[in-house]
Amino acid sequence: MSQARTNARKAAVQALYQWQMTGHNLGEIERQFLEEERLKDAQKSYFIELFYGVPKNLDTIDQALSEFVDRPVDKIDPVERAILRIGAYELMHRLDMPYRVILNEGINLAKYFGADGSHKYVNGILDKLAQKNRPVENKK
Repeated sequence: MSQARTNARKAAVQALYQWQMTGHNLGEIERQFLEEERLKDAQKSYFIELFYGVPKNLDTIDQALSEFVDRPVDKIDPVERAILRIGAYELMHRLDMPYRVILNEGINLAKYFGADGSHKYVNGILDKLAQKNRPVENKK
């Protein structure tokens, strides 16, 4: 797994967080990230896919997450919500990517950006989502 793709996920978490908090236009947020060179070491195409893919599929993603979270999705900490939405998007739309990679990246993002212990919460939810959406791949 490439560092450029990991960096794209990190940037996507930050951009989605900003979008969730401000409601600003996606294109405007993307422009800021490009101008500030926050995508310098990131795979830009993957950042774009995640950053636009999550809002485009938001209803489906939030519906899938709501099955496994302990509160309404919009009440989840905004950092964790952005990470969960990216993980859910990847589990549902990037079948070429092994679910274990997606879970590991989600855990690492939660450790990097989230509150203490948030990686356990993210792991638990994404693991349940993976079991439902990737049953063949998930057989032990």
